[in-house]
Amino acid sequence: MHDLVIRNALLVDGLGSPPRRGDLAVKDGRILEVGKTSLSAKETVDADGLALMPGIIDNHTHYDAQITWDPWASPSPALGVTTAVIGNCGFTIAPCRPDDRELVMRNLTQVEGMSLAALRAGIRWDFESLPQYLDMLERRGAALNIACFVGHSSVRTYVMGAAASQRAATPEEVSSMRSLVLEGLRAGAIGLSSTTSPAHNGEGGLPMPSRLADEAELRALVGCLREAGRGVFMLTKGGQTLVPFLESLAADSGRPVVIAALLHSSTNPSAVFEDLGKIKEANDRGHRLLGAVSCCPLSMEFTLHSPYVLEGLESWKPALPLKGEAFKAKLREKAFRDGIRAELSQPAHFRLFNGEWHKVQVVESQRTIAEIAGNADPLDCMLDLALKGDLDTVFSALLLNSDEKAVGKMLRHPCSLVSLSDAGAHLTFFNDAGFGLHLLGHWVRKLGVLTLAEAVWRLTGHPATIFGIENRGALKPGYQADLLLFDPARIERGPVKRTFDLPAGEPRLTAQAVGVHGVWVNGARIVGRNGERTGEKLPGQLLRRFAA
Repeated sequence: MHDLVIRNALLVDGLGSPPRRGDLAVKDGRILEVGKTSLSAKETVDADGLALMPGIIDNHTHYDAQITWDPWASPSPALGVTTAVIGNCGFTIAPCRPDDRELVMRNLTQVEGMSLAALRAGIRWDFESLPQYLDMLERRGAALNIACFVGHSSVRTYVMGAAASQRAATPEEVSSMRSLVLEGLRAGAIGLSSTTSPAHNGEGGLPMPSRLADEAELRALVGCLREAGRGVFMLTKGGQTLVPFLESLAADSGRPVVIAALLHSSTNPSAVFEDLGKIKEANDRGHRLLGAVSCCPLSMEFTLHSPYVLEGLESWKPALPLKGEAFKAKLREKAFRDGIRAELSQPAHFRLFNGEWHKVQVVESQRTIAEIAGNADPLDCMLDLALKGDLDTVFSALLLNSDEKAVGKMLRHPCSLVSLSDAGAHLTFFNDAGFGLHLLGHWVRKLGVLTLAEAVWRLTGHPATIFGIENRGALKPGYQADLLLFDPARIERGPVKRTFDLPAGEPRLTAQAVGVHGVWVNGARIVGRNGERTGEKLPGQLLRRFAA
């Protein structure tokens, strides 16, 4: 007898095959049959024509801290995610010496928009090394499957302490870092992650540690992947980091390189396609590069208490270390404002905010800064409004990926990887944990840019192949039964709402599902209709073995 049979489903296999009607049987957490089955089961679900696909693999999350207090990694399971890759951009919490915990938490507060109070109250520091962290996650369990990167910035901080954000490493320090990367890979990490993005600043406005790494350090650490014989290198790229250099890392290591964050800018519309073109040329030469793209428009709510939208600007740097009245005084300075205006007037390869004031709203009035400013200068208008409101004024900015024709082209590119949910981070700014439901609802059903089979492959089979996640991402006999049952006529992510359920009662934005009828992880149902939990089971696995 089977454990589970789902009958009369539209089977979308995650391999790009045309959808077909049929049944799926599960036993001992694995798919046993796909097609038609006459055998009975302990549990039978009549799908009645609903679509059944492999669970979504979210390859760009930041649940490293949250997973230590919330084994559900909410809200991702309710949004169809059955596997999450954590530790992206190099921002892990292991390895970490006890004396560095406060610095690591403060860095996360700055760079990933996490609440310091929540981190202090919530993180369970039952580890120091990355192997110990992985062992802890395995002991505690999780609702979904978890894979973890070795984080470059954490490794750098472990070796160099506070100097990690201040200078280049010595050869001896690089050697120590290599030992830690290899230790993490041998313990079961999925690869190495890093960033060179100027938008990634830590405590006091200092660059996140990996931004101080020179090319020799990056080459030495990525070389660990060749030595380990597996793993992916993931990098959030600054404009100064060129695709040919990253191609050389792929060539030297023999491993895939995932390049983030390729987001379309209306003020420099060709830049992202130039990068994708170079990535395609690298693949034509036999070197595996992927461009991580998002299917969501990037919009953020923010106040000037935490102006992440502006902090990547070079001209904003003088304000980064300032607090209180000193910060407000800087915002009033004409020279400071003139510097921002001058920078925004110049083109940039990649920049989070590009001076599109007609896309910045005051949330309370729902009027744009361009409308409010009229003939006045819009930067002056925004900063003066913020200062008048004691920095509590809430703004909403549509930053990138707003041109749907361009984004559709990116989603169809042969070398793009649907990614960049950032789930677990920027919790008060935005929530794209439901990116997969948005792809299925908006880009498949509403716009027809992708077929259902293509979209499901991009959410499941494609990332499973790139990241070496074996026996997942497809409806095939012998594969783990990570499943998402949904209504293709209704599927989408619901509206975002603000809750106060983090440790210390801190707020975050969360999202609900529309059209989800069930989520199974390793054969166990964890989510029912429209995202409700079906129990307290934690059937997820810590993934520690990956394809060579």
